[in-house]
Amino acid sequence: MNLEAALEKKLEGCEVLVLPGWKNSGPAHWQTLWEDRFPAWQRVQQANWLQPRRSDWVQALEDAVAACTRPAVLVAHSLGCVTVAHWAALHDAGRIAGALLVAPADVERSTVAASLKDFAPLPRAALPFPALLVGSDNDPACAAWRAAGLADSWGTEFRLLHGVGHINADSGLGAWDAGLALLDAWLGRHLAPPAHAPVPFRWVA
Repeated sequence: MNLEAALEKKLEGCEVLVLPGWKNSGPAHWQTLWEDRFPAWQRVQQANWLQPRRSDWVQALEDAVAACTRPAVLVAHSLGCVTVAHWAALHDAGRIAGALLVAPADVERSTVAASLKDFAPLPRAALPFPALLVGSDNDPACAAWRAAGLADSWGTEFRLLHGVGHINADSGLGAWDAGLALLDAWLGRHLAPPAHAPVPFRWVA
């Protein structure tokens, strides 16, 4: 079974919501390329990608989750990760089966763009669903120690990559097959099988 088929099998009882960060994810970003490979995955669209408002972004995620008819798996990048944390602090997160949080933006850093300061302070409460946080040791938007601290506060698994910057289109990752493999392996450990999955038959002596 190839990677795409394995992922689709694991996710057959879920809907996948893709959350880009500030300025959206362009055609060369791995989020866009993943959507090309998995057409059923849905991007959470924001009304204003350039001047984001926390309340608007959180509401857009709430609307997207509310529209799901099955548990949702979130695939977030950068400011999208911060949006997930703010949303989880305000809404019923029982509808989320799990989340992949890639390169969260440190909106508390001194060099953060003025248009992102509305997302500070960063939530520190543990997320009420399983999640994997992936950081980079040379991410200009979030130092490695900050990413590790967020993973600890949010109660997520943590994976630190080396030399891939903000893990975006500028990182030269293309479709980021290694990221899909990370997601597949993590889902295999943490995502419960669909409720309609058949129960294996066993003879009883």
